Amino acid sequence: MESKKDKPYKTKFNSLSEFEASLGKELGITNWYTMDQERINIFADTTEDRQWIHMDKEKCVKESPYKTTIAHGFLMLSMCSKIMFDSFELQGVGMVINYGLDKVRFTNATPSGSKYRGRVSLMEFDPNQRGAKYKMKVIIEIKGQEKPSCIAEMLALAYKK
Repeated sequence: MESKKDKPYKTKFNSLSEFEASLGKELGITNWYTMDQERINIFADTTEDRQWIHMDKEKCVKESPYKTTIAHGFLMLSMCSKIMFDSFELQGVGMVINYGLDKVRFTNATPSGSKYRGRVSLMEFDPNQRGAKYKMKVIIEIKGQEKPSCIAEMLALAYKK
C-alpha cells in the first residue's frame, strides 16, 4: 500500500513566480504506467535499435539476466515528457520548450510489462526578460524495485505570453 507521500499528485502553477517559489521541492508524482512490449517494439523500429535484449523474448529467457525483454534506456528518457506533463502544469506562459539535459543515468532495467511512474522536482530556476530557464529532476521508478530506471536532469525554457 502506498503511503500518503507516495500518492500521485499534480501541482498547478498560475505564473512563473509561483513556479519559482517551488524551487527545491517536488512538483508531482504520476500514476503508474505500463511499459508494454508493443511500445518497446515501436521505439525499436523508430530508432532502428532492434537489439535482441529489447525484441527477442525467447533469447532473453535463455541468455538475459532479466529473463525478459527490457525497454531501451532512451525510451525511458523519452517518457520524461509525459511524466512532466502529468506532474505539473505551468500556466501564464506562451510556450515551454526542451532546452537539453544536464545529466542522465539509467540505473536499472525496465522489464517489458513492468509498471513505472515519475517524480519531478524543480532543481534550478533562472528568470530572464523573456521568461525563465529551469532545471527539473525526473526520477522514473519501477514498481517493486528499489533502484529507479532513470534519473534525468531536464532543462526547459518558458516564454512569457
